[in-house]
Amino acid sequence: MSRRLRRLPALLAPLLLLPALAACGEDDAATSASADDLIASLSIKGEPGKAIRVGWDGRVEMDKGSDTTVLSEGDGEEVAAGNEVTAHIWIGNGYTETKSFSTYDSKAPQALTLDDTLADGFRDSLEGQQVGSRIATVAVADEFFGAGGNPSLQIANKDTIVVVMDILSTAEVLDEPQGKEQAAPAWAPELVTNDSGDVTGLDFTDAPKPNGKLRAADLVVGDGAKVESGQTIKVNYLGQVYGGKAPFDESFSKSPASFAIGAGQVIKGWDKALVGRTIGSRVLVAIPPAWGYGEKGQPAAGIKGTDTLYFVVDVLAAS
Repeated sequence: MSRRLRRLPALLAPLLLLPALAACGEDDAATSASADDLIASLSIKGEPGKAIRVGWDGRVEMDKGSDTTVLSEGDGEEVAAGNEVTAHIWIGNGYTETKSFSTYDSKAPQALTLDDTLADGFRDSLEGQQVGSRIATVAVADEFFGAGGNPSLQIANKDTIVVVMDILSTAEVLDEPQGKEQAAPAWAPELVTNDSGDVTGLDFTDAPKPNGKLRAADLVVGDGAKVESGQTIKVNYLGQVYGGKAPFDESFSKSPASFAIGAGQVIKGWDKALVGRTIGSRVLVAIPPAWGYGEKGQPAAGIKGTDTLYFVVDVLAAS
């Protein structure tokens, strides 16, 4: 989701192609073994879903590709292509024998969508696994981070990495709202759409002035399960201030956004309005400053401290 809406930046961007680090050189001390042997050489401890502690027994290296081992098999739903997966992720650099990244440190699992926008390493490791499983993958870093490696994690493109993932949940992702359409409330602006049906803006010509209250209404009541606090949801959205001529942010022309709901990761109005909605819903929300960005507003997005924010949100998945 755009940083204009989120309070916390994205934890992991596996497809971000940054300037490459020079690959670390080979060394006689490097481990030369099968992927299973490499994983077996590590000490991976901690209860799945709650902790990961990894110990090293020498350098870990492989020449190409990736290979995945199931450390403990869950008994939940099978992860399928196109699904939204929520997982805790631990990444270590096999060359330097150090931890590079862990969602356990921030206590915030990562949401990944198994589609063509996700790096091959993540997609291949997760597809076909079962919820509740802990898996470990040994890979050349470019399988997960592309030709640029990941300089922010001090990982060069040809370093060998170890990726341990605890699969917490999975969910099918809808392409669009799915459910029963409802009449728009009297306070609602008109939705402006393009030929494909995507929302491109809000027309406030006939909409009354905001009343200072947080308001939300289903334009489509989804026929899926209710969204629960703490779940990771996937949405398309568009935001525009009352009377504004153009959106200040939207995802319909890009790709859906994922974030934890009811967990303080987004503005309070979103947490309040979206928990309890059903998957497949299209929700219209009016958010006064107290439930949005407060008296300071968000100048970078053109939002003043007195602006009421209007959002249309399509709830596509929850896991």
